[in-house]
Amino acid sequence: MNLFDLSGKVAVVTGASSGLGADAAMAYAEAGADVALLARRKEKLDAMTKKIANAGHHAIAVVCDVSDEESVKASVDTVLSQYKKIDILLNDAGVAQGGSVESLTTQQWDNSMNINVKGIYLMSKYIVPQMKKRKYGRIVNIASVNAVLADKADALVRHVYNASKAAVVGLTKGMAASYAQYGITVNALGPGLFLSEMTQDTLFKHQEFLNTYSALCPASRPGNKGELNGPILFFSSDACSYTTGQFILVDGGFSLT
Repeated sequence: MNLFDLSGKVAVVTGASSGLGADAAMAYAEAGADVALLARRKEKLDAMTKKIANAGHHAIAVVCDVSDEESVKASVDTVLSQYKKIDILLNDAGVAQGGSVESLTTQQWDNSMNINVKGIYLMSKYIVPQMKKRKYGRIVNIASVNAVLADKADALVRHVYNASKAAVVGLTKGMAASYAQYGITVNALGPGLFLSEMTQDTLFKHQEFLNTYSALCPASRPGNKGELNGPILFFSSDACSYTTGQFILVDGGFSLT
C-alpha cells in the first residue's frame, strides 16, 4: 500500500473549487500530499482549502484562469514559492458547452478549447520543466467518455466538448512519449456521468436521459462522489511508475454498450 502513499508530495489541482476537482484535492490531502488548489472562484477555493485544513491537512488556494498564460505562470510561481516543488499535476478544469457546429458561436468554441485543451498545455508548459529537473512527475488529465462516445439527442449534442476531450487524449499520448525518459508519467481518465456542479444543471436535469443512461449502463447508475478518486490516486502515485500514455474510462461500463 505504500505505493499509493503521497506523503511528502506536492499536488496541483486545477478546477479545484468544486465537483470532481475538489473531491480529488481532498483525496490527495488524505493520501498525505500538500495540495495547491487552483480555480477562478476565490470564495469557493477558500472554502475548500479551509475544509482540507479542518481535516488536518495542508493546502493553499491560488486563483488561476488556466486559459490565460500570465495567470498560469503566476500561479505556478506562487506554488513553487510555497512548496519549492511540484510532483503531481491534475488537470481537471473544464467546461461542457452544449451545441452543434451549426449552433455554436465562435466565442463558445474558443472558450471551450481554451479551457479544456489550452489550459492543459499552459499548466504543463510551466510545470513540466520543474519535473524534468527533478526527474519525477505525475500528470493526470481529465478527459471524458465523450472523447470516444457521442449522443445524437438534440438536448445532449456537445460537439466542441467531444472535440476538446478527444484532443486531451491525443495530447496525453504525445506528452507521455516525450517525457517518460525524465521519469514523468502522463495519463488520462475518461469519466462517465458523475453528479457535479457542471452536470447538475445540465445532464441531471433531463430525467429521460438519466433513465436511459441507467438502463444502458452495466452499473445501472451514474458515478457516485469519490468513485473517480481511486484511478486518480493510481495515476498520481508510485504505483504508476511504469504506466504512461494510457486512457482509462471510469464509466460503470457505459462505453461497453
